[in-house]
Amino acid sequence: MSTPSDAGQNPPESPQLRVLSQYVKELSFRNALGASTQGHEQQPLIDMGVEVKSRPIGERGEATEVDLCLSVQARRGDDPLFSVELVYSGLFQFVNAHPDQIEPMVWIECPRLLFPFARAIMAEITREGGYPPLMINPIDFTPLYYAELKDRQERGAAPLGG
Repeated sequence: MSTPSDAGQNPPESPQLRVLSQYVKELSFRNALGASTQGHEQQPLIDMGVEVKSRPIGERGEATEVDLCLSVQARRGDDPLFSVELVYSGLFQFVNAHPDQIEPMVWIECPRLLFPFARAIMAEITREGGYPPLMINPIDFTPLYYAELKDRQERGAAPLGG
């Protein structure tokens, strides 16, 4: 909060992350058993994959599109139950951010902001498919980001997004 006595001092602007839009980019649900989903006492085995992708938007990279890709396969024994593929995306803009600050925001903060919406879609689509809603536990994207950075450094690959 600024006061009249602060008028002569301009504090540096803090970095801002703006969410311009968010949307379902791709959604696929495959129900392998159809109507025979009820009456099983054995819990299904859930295999889930998470991936984050990004790309600059606009001629000068005015915004960044971030894709949160969730992939789930459910099985009971050797029998497939269902599979869901969701790409939930957001269009983000970074204001007053140093280039070193942008990469962690893209790979940690943006998917963190997208996740609750993607989680709700996954729960709803599995419920509509005749199964109990799939409630995905919250994901901490920080260790995923640092694991990917370490892997890229070991391979001598380009930085994320580059």
